[in-house]
Amino acid sequence: MIDQAGILESGVAALGIELSDQQQQLLLDYLSLLNKWNRAINLTAIRDPRQMVALQLLDSLAVLPFIQQAPLLDIGSGGGLPGIPIAIAQPQRDVTLLDSIGKKTRFLTQAKLTLQLDNITVTQSRIEAWRPSQAPLSITCRALGSLRQIISWTQHLLTPESEIIAMKGQYPYRELEEIAEQHLAIDIHPVAVPGISVERHIVRISGFHCTHNNLSTP
Repeated sequence: MIDQAGILESGVAALGIELSDQQQQLLLDYLSLLNKWNRAINLTAIRDPRQMVALQLLDSLAVLPFIQQAPLLDIGSGGGLPGIPIAIAQPQRDVTLLDSIGKKTRFLTQAKLTLQLDNITVTQSRIEAWRPSQAPLSITCRALGSLRQIISWTQHLLTPESEIIAMKGQYPYRELEEIAEQHLAIDIHPVAVPGISVERHIVRISGFHCTHNNLSTP
């Protein structure tokens, strides 16, 4: 039997992230819930217990050092990655999970209730149509389009204080060329995730030149 708890504990230590026993158990409970729902609806293609810890939990937690301490929006959240692991690891942070597909937001809502994650808000909407009363300062995304597309989809939310944190595999040379003319501040960080042998990169984009955005009226 795969010792998911042991893999998670050693992986968290390797990443240099401090989590309580309760937080680690919550992460495993989330993984169990994800696996249960995955039998009925397609939330993830990863089903191997060992790979689930590495590719879903540890991969999501690896983004933590690159996010500023601010309310966070996770777009195209799907099964809740990386948003739910972030919310568990940082309960003081407000996290909005946004997805346009109803069956996925139903799972996200169930996860919020089952795990009692009061810092999470679940929203069903296309990102282009979402009009919050206040723009999130940090926007995360995982396996969701090119950098150019992500910037275009979130244009109405971006302010000079905003940051986009995109999780990528190989170094995104072509995607960076596509946004070069926008003259943004871009930091690219290779990350070593325990249990994952392929390349992983965190792309942090800031320095947006927006002077206004189109949000809803509070």
